[in-house]
Amino acid sequence: MAEPPRRESPIFVRTYDWLRWILPLTLQFPKSQRFLLAQRLQEKSLRFYDHLVAAGRRVEVAENLQAADVLLEQIRLNVRLCRDLELLKPRQYEHAVRLLDEIGRLLGGWLAKQKG
Repeated sequence: MAEPPRRESPIFVRTYDWLRWILPLTLQFPKSQRFLLAQRLQEKSLRFYDHLVAAGRRVEVAENLQAADVLLEQIRLNVRLCRDLELLKPRQYEHAVRLLDEIGRLLGGWLAKQKG
């Protein structure tokens, strides 16, 4: 199994873990939701990672971190909607929340460091 790209911050590893978990899971959504919620969740998750990579490469760091923060909130809302529509089982939702909370704490630390 391939390892995630090595970066200076654990946020890259945890986000890669998120992608490896959520992308195959959304492919199992019912066909009626695969083209709406699954696609949105996949797209937002991948864009979130793209913004982290850009910030890690010191490209418009503040702007990319702010965009990542907004996307993370949107991802959380989409995950909650998936739970409410019973597209995620309770244990899957708990796992998603734990991963997203950890990623959020790491992103918050990076944002604070950037502002300070």
